[in-house]
Amino acid sequence: MSRYFSDRHGFGGPEPEIMLREAAPEELRFGVAAIARNAGMKPSTIRHIICSVLFEAPDQSNWSEYPNIWDEVLRLLRSCEWYKVYDIAETLWRNLEYDFEHQDLFQNELNRLFKDKGIGWELKSPNGIVYRGDATFTALTDEAEKLFTATERQTAATEIKEALKDISRRPEPDRTGAIQHSMAALECVARHVTGQPKPTLGELIPRLNLPNPLDQALPKIWGYASERGRHLREGRDPSASEAELVVSLACALGVYLIRRNDEIP
Repeated sequence: MSRYFSDRHGFGGPEPEIMLREAAPEELRFGVAAIARNAGMKPSTIRHIICSVLFEAPDQSNWSEYPNIWDEVLRLLRSCEWYKVYDIAETLWRNLEYDFEHQDLFQNELNRLFKDKGIGWELKSPNGIVYRGDATFTALTDEAEKLFTATERQTAATEIKEALKDISRRPEPDRTGAIQHSMAALECVARHVTGQPKPTLGELIPRLNLPNPLDQALPKIWGYASERGRHLREGRDPSASEAELVVSLACALGVYLIRRNDEIP
């Protein structure tokens, strides 16, 4: 049963729009410590983990859990670089790997915080904190990875995982890498469904028998990905929204090709 009245009774508004990724607001910095405490960690345990991530020495003059060590925990979280907050959150979560109940609580609460505060990240097992797009992006990437794996297109599934890793990198996401890997996944699927393992995706597009207007759209997506993802030019880095769009389209098209080829409803 949910811990919260609003969840139990179905109260809640629309999910807030994603407003930030490359930042750690004060609410998150405090929230990470509060969630760890709610997951059964003592302030001294939290401090030990934070200090190990930041390579900071704990203040030996602080020996009482409250308020001294707890205040030190909050100070360390307030003062570190934004991306270190996410490193700390991941490390706290992994430290609970043998305490499944509290690890699940930590994961669920951190994801609730991310959503409530419009933060574009998500804590997922076993990967850690990964890029969170809007609901459509999440649904498409999840479905693609699961379908590619279930139908033994393991290389394509791996490419999608790598795309998500690249777009999730901190402090600087590798958006060109995300585009490359997502289009490589689509190329793997196209080779598999056509039974032609050597041609590039650009060469395979005419052989895919795509309906209109997909037959016209895919060459343009391929051209864009080749320009921005494969042949990077100075000052032409793709934006977050552009990378997210290409990854989403590659996943959607890959799923479509497999479902059509394998006659999956």
